[in-house]
Amino acid sequence: MKKFWKWTNQAATETAPAERTLFLNGTIAEESWFDDDVTPQLFKEELMDGSGPITVWINSPGGDCVAAAQIYNMLMDYPHDVTVKIDGIAASAASVIAMAGTKVLVSPVSMMMIHNPMTVAMGDTAEMQKAIEMLGSVKDSIINAYEIKTGLSRAKLSRLMDTETWMDANKAVELGFADGILRREDVPEDVEPPTVSMLYSRAAVVNSLMDKIAIRCKTHTSPAEPEKTGRKVDELYERLNLMKH
Repeated sequence: MKKFWKWTNQAATETAPAERTLFLNGTIAEESWFDDDVTPQLFKEELMDGSGPITVWINSPGGDCVAAAQIYNMLMDYPHDVTVKIDGIAASAASVIAMAGTKVLVSPVSMMMIHNPMTVAMGDTAEMQKAIEMLGSVKDSIINAYEIKTGLSRAKLSRLMDTETWMDANKAVELGFADGILRREDVPEDVEPPTVSMLYSRAAVVNSLMDKIAIRCKTHTSPAEPEKTGRKVDELYERLNLMKH
């Protein structure tokens, strides 16, 4: 079995308490976690094989939402503080796990991404409808985790997921997905990090691009020629001759 997690335990010393650290790197559950009693049980045994606060480092593009949900529940049920530190990316299912932290800290160069759950389905219209309903239920459960952590409304969280939203460290803190930004220990507390934040929505960018293309490709019709109201030359000559006589 290929594990996507790794524990490191540091024994207590005269100057530092015991420290337990969990690393979640890469895809969450490259091998099947769904309908697998062994893998979740192994993770839980390793989680509970000790006591005291733990630190969870996350650098993952996401993966299996079932695995993420179980890990989230296990960390939420852990009876001690859980500090989550995102040092690279916490996207998709990995962002759900991050919400289990008692405190969530993000690196100044890290990113978070949330989006709607996805699946692969085949069959008739009834099977497709079941898949749609299932995805709706999964989305609701994911929003539960985001709502508990951020305090944002379910409607806003749903919109952020609909547009596949990417957040830098400052935006993650601003929206409540994180509690603070990682900093070096020798940096004074009164030194504030840059406050410029970035929120990127793939759907918004695509829509903006399509609008610009539509404007560029719009057919411009030539203005209609003004109606001629003048007289013919022959009529003018005839009128001139009449005036002479």
